[in-house]
Amino acid sequence: MKFGETPLAEAEGAILAHSVKLGTRALKKGKPLTAADVAALAAAGRKSVIAARLEPGDVAENEAANRAAAAMAAPGVNVAPAFTGRANFYATTSGLCLVDRDAVDRFNLVDESVTVATLEPGTVVEPKQMVATVKIIPFAVDHKALAASIATVRGPLFQVAPFKPHRVALIQTKLTGLKETMLDKTVETTRDRLAALGSTLDWERRTEHDPAALAPVIAETIALGAQLVLVAGASAILDRRDVIPAAVAALGGVIDHFGMPVDPGNLLLMARLGGVQVLGLPGCARSPKINGFDWVLRRVLAGLPVGAEAIRRMGVGGLLTEIPSRPSPRAEAGGPPPSTAPSRPRVAALVLAAGRSTRMGALNKLLIPLEGRPMVRHAVEAVLGAQLAPVLVVTGHEHDAVEAALEDLPIKFIENKDYASGMSTSLKCGMALLPQDCDGVLVALGDMPRVTAAEIGRLVNAFNPVEGRAIIVPTRRGKRGNPVLWGRKFFDEIQRVSGDAGARSVLAANPEAVTEVEMDGDGVLTDIDTPQALARLAAAPRVEA
Repeated sequence: MKFGETPLAEAEGAILAHSVKLGTRALKKGKPLTAADVAALAAAGRKSVIAARLEPGDVAENEAANRAAAAMAAPGVNVAPAFTGRANFYATTSGLCLVDRDAVDRFNLVDESVTVATLEPGTVVEPKQMVATVKIIPFAVDHKALAASIATVRGPLFQVAPFKPHRVALIQTKLTGLKETMLDKTVETTRDRLAALGSTLDWERRTEHDPAALAPVIAETIALGAQLVLVAGASAILDRRDVIPAAVAALGGVIDHFGMPVDPGNLLLMARLGGVQVLGLPGCARSPKINGFDWVLRRVLAGLPVGAEAIRRMGVGGLLTEIPSRPSPRAEAGGPPPSTAPSRPRVAALVLAAGRSTRMGALNKLLIPLEGRPMVRHAVEAVLGAQLAPVLVVTGHEHDAVEAALEDLPIKFIENKDYASGMSTSLKCGMALLPQDCDGVLVALGDMPRVTAAEIGRLVNAFNPVEGRAIIVPTRRGKRGNPVLWGRKFFDEIQRVSGDAGARSVLAANPEAVTEVEMDGDGVLTDIDTPQALARLAAAPRVEA
């Protein structure tokens, strides 16, 4: 790959290394320069640009990231198509993130250009939370270096082990002077801890702190169907022959391990009775703060083996006690700890379907059947197919008929009584009802039936306000189209627009935030306003992107 100052005469097809602002338009870094871009740069007085030019044997950053990501396919995760050389993996379920440290190191040691980063092993994750990311550092990488990196992948580098619902029993032993309120609090804490991991506390028993009294209670809960038995002693377990292990042994159970190199949580007992795990809890398990019990509980509920060796390997990072030099608050209830790992942005959809169709004549274009379905239904189904939520549809002209055409779909209708005043009124109606926790909104038009779910997915994948990609615009052969994805920071500005031009003024005023995504089909440019446009659409074969 050649990198550096590039004369404009050689710049077509090169990848722009630094963003360039040209009046109200901005050319973003990473953009392959077209002939029109080069002409615009020349008209602005530029003689050259800093750019990268690929050479034979180079693999462009997105293709390289996609190849590497494909080799890392693993249980419990899926990967989004690469954008700007980055392919992100997201959890598909609640569970425990597992990482093969050695395998990740092998991959990263091959070439500085090809990298993978993961969450810390043992992190509790939720669906759509980022688990790992593949990043190609430059704009392209030599195909041999890429192949060598991929060749190190011999199994999952990372995966998510899903939590499996368990029916759990809690048994507490009592000694004279032990307050019932403390036992009640332990029940509440344990129930919350289990619920955070998808399991339930189905039985709670209390008995004397004596092996002869405890053993039949353990047997009873297992007979009732407990899949995991937790025993919280009135006194800490101090030996393999103490009360709790003695009760398990009296029933013919097996003591797998006692103690662990995690603090707090040292005095944890692992035992088995038949096929049921019995855990003797350390005293710290009565607290909602993270402790060694949580580390073991998470693995058990994820269906992972937790033998003596696994316990003994928990020492690195096992110092959990909060001290002045490490003042990080611990998560409550044993649930997911605070994590800086991002989730996929939550993107809502706003479909504008209120117009009067004046250029179409007497017909309401949104209700015209295409391939057996009303035109507006094609647009809404594409948004739903891209899994955006919620989907708000703004109606106005003939709102009853438009809503009837969509009534069986999982969407919410908003009637714009002032639809005759222009598209801006529909925008305002919809924007005002967007959920407070959405990161962005895709504004789609009901008269664009050839936009596909896959194309919308590419817009969502490009959306990253943190990295400056806060307005995502589809293009076809360099011409901008619709739908447009807007970051939350522009919501107030959009609600101040007027007339029938939509949010074009907001787009023009914020060129530095705009990222263009080139599409393979014409659907993002195809709106049906006239009988002639409808005839052309009917004559053209449909091509899925």
